[in-house]
Amino acid sequence: MPLALLALAIGAFGIGTTEFVIMGVLPEVAGDFGVSIPTAGLLVTGYALGVVIGAPIMTALGTKVSRKRMLMVLMGLFVVGNLLSAVAPVFGLLLVGRVVASLAHGAFFGIGSVVAAELVAPEKKAGAIAMMFSGLTIANVVGVPLGTLVGQSAGWRVTFAGVAVLGVIGLLGVAKLVPEMPKPEGVHLRHELAAFKNVQVLLAMAMTVLGFGGVFAAITYIAPMMTHVTGFADSSVTWLLVLFGLGMVGGNLVGGRFADRALMPMLYTSLGGLAVVLALFTVTAHNKILAAVTIALVGALGFATVPPLQKRVLDQAHGAPTLASAMNIGAFNLGNALSAWLGGIVIAGGLGYTAPNWVGAVLAAGALVLAIVSSALERRADAPGTVLTEGVSAEQPTAVHP
Repeated sequence: MPLALLALAIGAFGIGTTEFVIMGVLPEVAGDFGVSIPTAGLLVTGYALGVVIGAPIMTALGTKVSRKRMLMVLMGLFVVGNLLSAVAPVFGLLLVGRVVASLAHGAFFGIGSVVAAELVAPEKKAGAIAMMFSGLTIANVVGVPLGTLVGQSAGWRVTFAGVAVLGVIGLLGVAKLVPEMPKPEGVHLRHELAAFKNVQVLLAMAMTVLGFGGVFAAITYIAPMMTHVTGFADSSVTWLLVLFGLGMVGGNLVGGRFADRALMPMLYTSLGGLAVVLALFTVTAHNKILAAVTIALVGALGFATVPPLQKRVLDQAHGAPTLASAMNIGAFNLGNALSAWLGGIVIAGGLGYTAPNWVGAVLAAGALVLAIVSSALERRADAPGTVLTEGVSAEQPTAVHP
């Protein structure tokens, strides 16, 4: 794998750390500014919405410059946002800093996915994408626990300052290691938008929303579930999240490897397994050992969908994949927000802290149904004599099959 992928992974590590570390230092932030925990939770919501909104806007702006230069701009924006968070004198300015940092998130992973795929041979594209996303998964194993520890001992401002330093390292890495990749000739914003006429692109994004939404339906409420239902101490939640992160790392690498060999079968397996495991979580949550194993499996199966789904979008949006790739990152965050909301509804309805697992299972099963439909439509379009739908070119390559 090219060294340029290391630079992209470092940037992903910083972004992953800043996205999730706020959950670990939320009480400290709330205490410093004298706001309630729900109010401090706006720092999580604001970041997620910034990703969804920023992905298309920043990617559209990026169509006018080279991909390398845009990646550098995005990392610079990320650094500014985290520095602003570190020095914010009032809560409102901290929220602004979080949103500024989030604007880089979707476009970085979207453009970075395209760059990663172009750095390697066609049969290694999903593996290259997984390599970049490994920075995000490792952040949940190393960056988030370490950032939480630093925030609790030295102050949350030190945590954000440290994340800004990671951003600087990522920026220098991109500048030094990523080769110049001029924007493709003849590709403009209207070409990028045309990719959304392809029903396969939309189906892949819907799979992303439902599939990863299934993961966050359970993980969002993991702390009260593990302490009130399973019987773990509050201090145990940190290492349970490390287990989840380790599962993410393994699932991401396996998903990348097998998506290059058999993309759709990989999606069937990961989404189907995720639906089953989430359904079983309602039972295993009552046993400490089984609960810990299940958490790791949810992370593994959930992130095993990421490289194939991202590659699916790149394949189907061939010729103008950058905006579609970035929007798919926004779809992950949309799934996070949707599932957290639905999980909160079932808990508020008196169904208990394990009820979000059923919500996740249904969402993952829905993503599996969409994957089957997508594959069936693709086979039909490939059949001799079939007239292709608008937005699908006869020259457009499809996903890799065994």
